[in-house]
Amino acid sequence: MLKRITPIRMFALVALWVFSSIAQAVVLRDDRQVEVTLAKPPQRIVSLLPSLTETVCALGQCQKLVGLDRYSNWPESIVKLPRMGGGIDPNIESVVAAKPDLVLMATSARGAERFTSLGLTVLALEPRSHADVQRVMHIVAQALDVPVAESDRVWRHIDAAVNAAAQSIPAQAKGQRVYFEVSRAPYGASESSFIGETLQRLGARNILPASLGPFPKINPEFVVRAQPDIIMVGDSNFADMTTRPGWQNMRAMRTQRVCHFTSEESDVLVRAGPRMAEAARLMAKCLTEKGQP
Repeated sequence: MLKRITPIRMFALVALWVFSSIAQAVVLRDDRQVEVTLAKPPQRIVSLLPSLTETVCALGQCQKLVGLDRYSNWPESIVKLPRMGGGIDPNIESVVAAKPDLVLMATSARGAERFTSLGLTVLALEPRSHADVQRVMHIVAQALDVPVAESDRVWRHIDAAVNAAAQSIPAQAKGQRVYFEVSRAPYGASESSFIGETLQRLGARNILPASLGPFPKINPEFVVRAQPDIIMVGDSNFADMTTRPGWQNMRAMRTQRVCHFTSEESDVLVRAGPRMAEAARLMAKCLTEKGQP
């Protein structure tokens, strides 16, 4: 025989349901300084920034990704996921069709307001420093209902690996003056960039001061005058360097103290995310091989 539910008991059940829903909701402040409310942990995520894609996977949540930007390519398990444009040209229709309950994207990307107007939840984050990588990982962990202890564990592993990379460099290879080129034009990584932070932790000196901004467009003559001991650059940029006025006569070019990285290695180096330790190892290897007499 079914028991009759009294009004008091009904009120108690409704109150319990409401309390549970409120308790499960998470409110986060993203890098736009916008408060984002997640009623429950997201199960379908679209990520439109490679470093955020890698952060989701580093936290063990790869299986929740249902769509990506065209540049996300790590880990291998996500390579076949649908592509939905990039930061400057997100494919709005494809993102909406994927029915995500969370869209991760950069603050500098386009489309956030449009996604929000269409009823999607957007969390805009853009790590630009070592501290940002740790902070963003913590926010993503909260959004995905991953224990804070796990986020902290992942970060400690990254930080320890960067320190280990620094310790692997011989004393005689320390103090080298480095020019790191991130893309053609050319754009370089200065002291204030996350790449510059890594170089500093590795004991290298950056020819581009922080005052120029993180990734300044520079006059090629600036590099010739600075005469860096070591040049770090991607394969796609290296061929172009020899045609720049005065570059063939730079000591670093003449003595082949240039590390040119593959496209896969360049992806690792220019992303402020969980593979920062791998980037440190690549730079440490370069400093060790090219920085000794």
